Amino acid sequence: EQNTDFTRRVKISILVPLFNTPEEFLREMIDSVMNQTYSNWELCLADGSDDAHAYVATVVKEYEAKADGRIVYHRLLKNEGIAGNTNECLKLATGEYIGLFDHDDLLTPNALYEVVNALQETDYDILYTDEDKITGDGSKHLDPNFKPDFSIDLFRSNNYITHFFVVKKEIVDKIGGFCREYDGAQDYDFIFRCVEQAREVIHVPEILYHWRTHKSST
Repeated sequence: EQNTDFTRRVKISILVPLFNTPEEFLREMIDSVMNQTYSNWELCLADGSDDAHAYVATVVKEYEAKADGRIVYHRLLKNEGIAGNTNECLKLATGEYIGLFDHDDLLTPNALYEVVNALQETDYDILYTDEDKITGDGSKHLDPNFKPDFSIDLFRSNNYITHFFVVKKEIVDKIGGFCREYDGAQDYDFIFRCVEQAREVIHVPEILYHWRTHKSST
């Protein structure tokens, strides 16, 4: 995969809002991006952590030094909530596509490769993948979610898409990013508005995202 010479080597900006992220989860999250077999990515981090979690900035700076400029970090003056913090990530993004990623989750090493591989056949506006969950310590995988191809009727019933969601940045710019009024369900609202603007939505039928379950997760 690392040696694949894609015709389209699109840049994917991965948005991660940070807030008091446990150090172990933070490192594992960043490592899962650094270990991608596809290299044209950008990790956009907006950090709303409080002063008691200043180590978040220290850890990110450590990774910045070895990421060849692909990690972009902004320390926020205050926590803006998940939608507001994600919008701050969006301001940092320069990629043709953006991907939504939570601060305590993991991408499989081939996640971006499979997304870009799908884009070789068609210029899709939106792509989403299958996912599973992992325990807090990452030792067990459970509850795999093998999703259907895009169905607006099903999506109106529940947010079956969630992770990993990738969309053209021009669509995100058009809809104006995330709405703070929907914090807690901001991704559901955001994906609805993206879908309204999309011509083609593709499902990549492979588990490429690990959603961590622990006492502070939703």
